[in-house]
Amino acid sequence: MCGIAGLVMAPGQPAPSAELGQRMNDVIVHRGPDDGGLHVDERALLGMRRLSIIDVAGGHQPLYAADDKVVLVFNGEIYNFRELRAGLEKDGYRFRTHSDTEVILQAYLRDGVDAFAQLDGMFAVAIWDRRSEELILARDRFGEKPLYYTANGQRLLFGSELKSLLQSADCPREVDSEALRAYLAFGYIPTPMSAFQGVHKLPPAHYLRYRGQAPSLHRYWQPALTPKTRLNEADAAQRLQQLLDEAVASRLVSDVPFGAFLSGGLDSSTVVALMARHLSQPVKTFTIGFKEAAYSELDDARRVARHLGTEHHELIVEPDAVALLQKLVWHFDEPFADSSAVPTFLVSELASQHVKMVLTGDGGDELFAGYDRYLRLLKLESLGALRAPAASMMRLAGGALPNPLGERLARVGERLRMPFESRYLSGVAVMRADTAHRLRAQAGGAGHFDLPALRATGSDLGAGDSALDRAVAIDLQSYLPDDILVKLDRMAMAASLEGRSPFLHKGLAEFALSLPESYRVRDGRGKHLLREVAGQWLPPRAVSKPKQGFAIPLADWLRGPLRQMAADTFASRAFRERGLVDAQAAATLLDEHLHAGIDRSEALWQLLCLELWANRFLTPLARAA
Repeated sequence: MCGIAGLVMAPGQPAPSAELGQRMNDVIVHRGPDDGGLHVDERALLGMRRLSIIDVAGGHQPLYAADDKVVLVFNGEIYNFRELRAGLEKDGYRFRTHSDTEVILQAYLRDGVDAFAQLDGMFAVAIWDRRSEELILARDRFGEKPLYYTANGQRLLFGSELKSLLQSADCPREVDSEALRAYLAFGYIPTPMSAFQGVHKLPPAHYLRYRGQAPSLHRYWQPALTPKTRLNEADAAQRLQQLLDEAVASRLVSDVPFGAFLSGGLDSSTVVALMARHLSQPVKTFTIGFKEAAYSELDDARRVARHLGTEHHELIVEPDAVALLQKLVWHFDEPFADSSAVPTFLVSELASQHVKMVLTGDGGDELFAGYDRYLRLLKLESLGALRAPAASMMRLAGGALPNPLGERLARVGERLRMPFESRYLSGVAVMRADTAHRLRAQAGGAGHFDLPALRATGSDLGAGDSALDRAVAIDLQSYLPDDILVKLDRMAMAASLEGRSPFLHKGLAEFALSLPESYRVRDGRGKHLLREVAGQWLPPRAVSKPKQGFAIPLADWLRGPLRQMAADTFASRAFRERGLVDAQAAATLLDEHLHAGIDRSEALWQLLCLELWANRFLTPLARAA
């Protein structure tokens, strides 16, 4: 795991500055405290920071082809690098190191951009090919590793984190109003947008070419939700068990100590159980909890740890919420309001005291239909032709009944009238359209639940008529790469820790997406087949445990340690004059939360994250376009 950054100048432009490259590298030293490197020539600058996991001694970057005509920097891990290396050696390619980085380079020398489809792993790659005077950027299938870029007529800048690009004086710094609209809806900024106009995220499963004009984007892989497997349930379970075992085993390749996050839920417990089958020593597992019992999974994690005989580490935390929020804002680079980033960072800090790499359960909910919102959607879709009259009835009932029941019924009626994508995304969104409109006149309205990634790539991924598959397709293109995987990458990297997600193994993911709905959802619960398979390794509670999520006592914090910070922020001159949102509306939301018994914690957290980001990354009076 590393961080990369760099730029390529258009033909005829001045040579890049090594001093700029050093600044771009230094600002992401947390991503790679073990080593660093910089390549500079008359057109290109490629930098990297390294967290050494594989081939600790021989994996220095940038890496050069034998003739020095091709230069590569790489962030991530390639889990099938040994198999790929064997094939390359058979074809006559010779290696100087034992690193997965050199496998990518040699595969590119043999196959060009077709090499990316061969990689099973998480990666952000930059290749400067001096033979063709071409920069190639590439990102892994699901978006585990981040990659930003921005191009104008003079150059293209790129980096693992936005803060590297911002070291350049000509990096755009004007807030993108469409990105702000999406942030208010979802609590994150969806691909391909960033917080700034003209700065983009490279979409997952894409590579980019740049030769001095406008960059071109190309997709090298696409998940497919059809056709469905024809295996009967028993054979599908056997195949799933094999793939789960392969996925976990492939992610155990490491030259440094490693462990796993363990919540006691199905996904992380399954990963730990399979790790234990492959290791001669107890798995090191890590869990954090809060003193508020409703937000703690310590008992569930302890139960699984005892069952599997792990070396378990846990910590009950009472964090300094104000200081922690400031730190998180710096590491995310953009407004990001998934509050489970807090426990993710805290458990990463705990784990980093013992290991340099952890396995996680991320991706299991999307692939095996684990979110409760999938189940709620299926109930709504089951109404079929009755949806329109049901919407009218809900609206009338909502108007006749007192809050909060009336509001809830009215919202359900509103969802029923929406087109499918908005109907589903209204369940993903963290802020209602009317609340967003109160805060920002341009927000809310018909486009509140719009996702640019769906316009750019098409939303169905071959999902056909299945509501479940259509919802999963949407999450694979936005919620997974833009929320879940952003959270893991930034929070683990903030602690100089590598996180690996076995559920995103290419073969396992493709098989999971091929499972028919009845293998994923049964008797009102998701993850049916995964539960059946994992039951042989786990205690019954871990298999049947309802999804809890990595939550924090946010509502209490905003009435306690964050109360004064929120009040001061919303009353400040900078907040008012910056004008990203209406200051009076924000103050009213805080008053409602404190005095009217209305839980506004999600919206208030979003607003705090937004303004703290603005204070850190914008000039005081920068406005959205």
